[in-house]
Amino acid sequence: MPTAEKQPRVAVGSIFHETSHFLTTTIDLALWRNSYVFADEELYQLRQTGCELGGMLAVCEAEEAEVVPLMAARCVSGGPNTDECYQTLREMLLAPLRAALPVDGVLLSLHGSMTAISEGDPEGDILEAVRQLVGPDVPVVATLDLHAHITERMVANATGLVAFTHYPHDDTFTTGERGARLLFGALHGKTKPVMAMAKVPILCSGINGQTSGNGPMAYLTQQARLLENNKGILSVSILHVQHSNDLPGMGCGALVITDDSLDQAVQEATKLADTFWQRRYGMEAEVLPVATAVARGRQIDGGPVLLIDTSDCVGGGAAGDSVALLRQLLALGVTEPTYMMVVDPEAAKQCAAVGIGGEITLWVGYKLDPSWGESIQVAGRVRHLFDGEFRYTGGLFDNTLAAMGLCAVLRTGAIDLLIMSKPTYDWADEQYRAAGLDARFAKFIGVKNPSNYKVGYGTIAKASFVVDTPGPTPPTVRNLPYKRMQRPFFPLDEDIPGLRPTLFTTVARE
Repeated sequence: MPTAEKQPRVAVGSIFHETSHFLTTTIDLALWRNSYVFADEELYQLRQTGCELGGMLAVCEAEEAEVVPLMAARCVSGGPNTDECYQTLREMLLAPLRAALPVDGVLLSLHGSMTAISEGDPEGDILEAVRQLVGPDVPVVATLDLHAHITERMVANATGLVAFTHYPHDDTFTTGERGARLLFGALHGKTKPVMAMAKVPILCSGINGQTSGNGPMAYLTQQARLLENNKGILSVSILHVQHSNDLPGMGCGALVITDDSLDQAVQEATKLADTFWQRRYGMEAEVLPVATAVARGRQIDGGPVLLIDTSDCVGGGAAGDSVALLRQLLALGVTEPTYMMVVDPEAAKQCAAVGIGGEITLWVGYKLDPSWGESIQVAGRVRHLFDGEFRYTGGLFDNTLAAMGLCAVLRTGAIDLLIMSKPTYDWADEQYRAAGLDARFAKFIGVKNPSNYKVGYGTIAKASFVVDTPGPTPPTVRNLPYKRMQRPFFPLDEDIPGLRPTLFTTVARE
């Protein structure tokens, strides 16, 4: 524990990635660098952003702590990381920590649902390695996505785990602040955090997982905030697990941190997990055939009408190369102005070869992950070519730059198809705006995200419909080929007699 005269030294770092196991693609370091990989003091570039490290650094500054910058890396979701990629990132985080020892505390921004080919629990692995380096008494706090898969190893090696409270994720900065304040409370001896994670076997998409409104996640989030007003409660996190992973023991629930009262943490976490189970039916979404969604949209005056193709959500790990929705819109003969997007670097190069104004016939889609469908042939005119760079305006990547690589806008019939070379997380409508496509002038817009569209189009969308398309991030898990996640679980099993939440708790350290 630092003395009153000594400036506390706090190590700060981040490795943030969400994985989907239902992909044939893997993630290498090049894709991480397409977002950012900042080593050592490069990490300070995140000071003026809205991400978790921005919040952490702000609290460290207010506490007059000496920051030991480790590294910060963030990547768009995708398949499992290659072992080489994961080990490189892991060592980039641990090496400066070893060199800086001793430190008084460690703050980490992690996701909680990252995997590598040979490591199903990287966050647990990282926390265990950090704990071994700093010893049993140094506070180690990690922030997490609320879609984290909390493991026993994570709970055993952290002093505290604090998840986002909002979905869509617009509270990343304040989550960093909350994690940092929890750490400094422990570091100064004001609190002694202990925690309990209770989970029940629910696997559902994020469509009905918003933390505002009237859904089950909103209700549980409200209960969590009320509970944090109680004496001794330091933090309450509601976890809605990433459903596109395939790992044993996945589920939804609550993680409660109290001030030195494990019984209280267990009791409150268990109550919240039980409530989650009671409200499980509200997690399943209404899904429409594309033709039905288009017919309903045509009955609505004006636009845009959003067609939610969540099965190809890059933010959830999909490749972004699906043309299932495009195929059906073309078959329906849609004549209204429509925006669509697809990741297809080969098609982008072909469009660039003919140039703006050029006519072209080409095959698009399903070239990165062909396990979900076949390419389709389209003909059209190239309307726009650009380098694909844009800046995020909120959420996980707030105020950071991203690049879709070489991009083209191909007009085929009434559809403007944004063809991107690289996948990027979709927060709002930044990708379309970067391509010069204004949502106000479209009747239909294809959106490949289960929730963020409520932020991106919330003030202008006339309606939104979740459509039934194939892919690794579907609106329901009923048809996903789980192998490692054990039955029973909801919604495949609607009732589980005698169900009791699974519990992981803080353990005494020697």
